[in-house]
Amino acid sequence: MLQAIRRNFTLKLLAVALAITAWAYFHFSAAASITAHFDEQLSVPIVVTGLQPGFTTQFDDRVAQVTVESPRNGPPAKADQIEAVIDLADRTSPGVLNVPVKIVAPDLVIKSFAPASVTLVFDRVETRSVPVGIRFTGNNASLVVVSSRVDPRVTTIRGIASDLAKVAQVTVDIPLAGSKPGDLDAMIRPIVGDARGTSVAGVETSPNLVRVRARFAVATNSAGVRP
Repeated sequence: MLQAIRRNFTLKLLAVALAITAWAYFHFSAAASITAHFDEQLSVPIVVTGLQPGFTTQFDDRVAQVTVESPRNGPPAKADQIEAVIDLADRTSPGVLNVPVKIVAPDLVIKSFAPASVTLVFDRVETRSVPVGIRFTGNNASLVVVSSRVDPRVTTIRGIASDLAKVAQVTVDIPLAGSKPGDLDAMIRPIVGDARGTSVAGVETSPNLVRVRARFAVATNSAGVRP
């Protein structure tokens, strides 16, 4: 019996070692292929769904940072596999809202994401018709305005209700400083302003350019002498 064990003992020992090595390799490599994952961060645009007609939103956080779990040996995750959604289907009253961000990614494992919610302005979109005025700016004692007109005389402004409530005037500015005697005929963008003349952001004008025509002449005093 002992002699049978000793016969080719080295080869037998080598065979056992090879068998153990092969078992360990397949066992642990298979386990590694199952459990080996890594975290991947993707930037996903935040979109609004369920918005009722006649409403709009304003918010600053336009991108969500989403961390997903991806297999180390598999293809990397892509941003177009994920949707970051703000659902406003049940919202009908204007105001400042804090709404949750929902992540939709049926083919991925989501580990975390930010922001979890977004603060936004939810308001109605309105339009108004406002006359366009001409505002001459700067000083030019040697020049007088003989005539001026703007075409069209009325513009349509569009924006959220809270912004339109601030609008008191729509004007085109014509600088007198640097102007010379003669005719002006130019397309100028109207400025939407409040009661103090400060520009109101976020309000659109239609048309966005108006035609301004003016005539300038040399200024004279009562005796007909130029100053």
